Amino acid sequence: MSDTTLAPAPGGAERPRTRDLRLAVIGLGLRATLARQAHRPGEGSRVVAAVDTAPAMFPRAREWFGDDVRLYGGHRELLEAEELDAVFVITPDHTHEQLATELLRAGVAVFVEKPLAITTEGCDRVLEAAREGGARLYVGHNMRHMPVVRTMRELIQRGEIGEVKAVWCRHFVGHGGDFYFKDWHADRRNTTGLLLQKGAHDLDVIHWLAGAYTERVTALGGLTLYGDIADRSGQAPGTVMPDWYDPENNWPPLANTGLNPVVDVEDLSMVVMRLQGGVHASYQQCHYTPDYWRNYTVIGTEGRLENFGDHGESAEVRVWNRRSREGYRAEADLVVPMPSRGDEEGGHGGSDPLLVAEFLRFVSEGGATDTSPVAAREAVAAGVAATESLRDGGTPVTVSRLAPELARWFADGQG
Repeated sequence: MSDTTLAPAPGGAERPRTRDLRLAVIGLGLRATLARQAHRPGEGSRVVAAVDTAPAMFPRAREWFGDDVRLYGGHRELLEAEELDAVFVITPDHTHEQLATELLRAGVAVFVEKPLAITTEGCDRVLEAAREGGARLYVGHNMRHMPVVRTMRELIQRGEIGEVKAVWCRHFVGHGGDFYFKDWHADRRNTTGLLLQKGAHDLDVIHWLAGAYTERVTALGGLTLYGDIADRSGQAPGTVMPDWYDPENNWPPLANTGLNPVVDVEDLSMVVMRLQGGVHASYQQCHYTPDYWRNYTVIGTEGRLENFGDHGESAEVRVWNRRSREGYRAEADLVVPMPSRGDEEGGHGGSDPLLVAEFLRFVSEGGATDTSPVAAREAVAAGVAATESLRDGGTPVTVSRLAPELARWFADGQG
């Protein structure tokens, strides 16, 4: 944790000055921009080291963090050489479990990009490592900081639609070909499946809005489009998605080329869930729609709400909670527009900077956070169960529960 030194103040008095948190980042791919936002030398935090197994990525670290950033090819070298307050783990999903457990057992606070792991058991091992090491664990579920999600939750909490009984989510993944089928995401060995990898966000939001975790699921889906594309040439080592992303020419989706050599994750999936307390939910995900956004509908005992757009100036949340005997009524009883801020303010509707700020505060001070390692585990558990059901023809699957004593340890603020 950060320590305190004394610095001269006007008039010769001394005042306390807290040194910058010493940070490292493992993985210099697309989401490593989170660590870039945490690099604030002289303002509380500094990235002093970076790790990547591909040396071709090192120039990014020097550009972002300065020529004096120390570079390593592996996390064990990092731990042996550096005294760190916290580490950002921004690596392919299947590596999260091992990296997080070793760092936490070494007593280093860890930010793990979602999903926490690609199996339920892997999540549980990470949570147990946090307890064993006494180190703070934080999971990067940035959608809990998105204005549209926070607005829906606030409306629910103040009783605008009564008691929540159902949550529906439709996720239109318009650039799925470029985003998820041209690199490691397309191989289920790295992700389990996109119901987990991509769906972890939405499953967590469904749980947060409903105030309950998933108990039982059934799912259907398949590889319905990208499996028909023969070009599996993949992408050059050391490149990241913006290097090959082509929003203008890859339409219709079958026009995509350069898919990952292994493509065995589903591009269309539909899940029905029973949550604790009798809440029901559904989640649909399609990776070849012409638009790219999420639509949540929440139905309560006294009304319903729905978002139109999920970030940007045009996004808003609409509430219908007055009795209407006519048919479709576009005019809502309450409309809440989203604030005018976008990706230029840090990504994902401005949620990424809020996520990073909460993590840094948590490392320094502890206390409550809007994200939750236990909730992150429950999103993975629901995604794993749904994937199992889908691949078994829709057989219902019961979601395994976290050990109560471990859940209590996190509920008590991680010690």
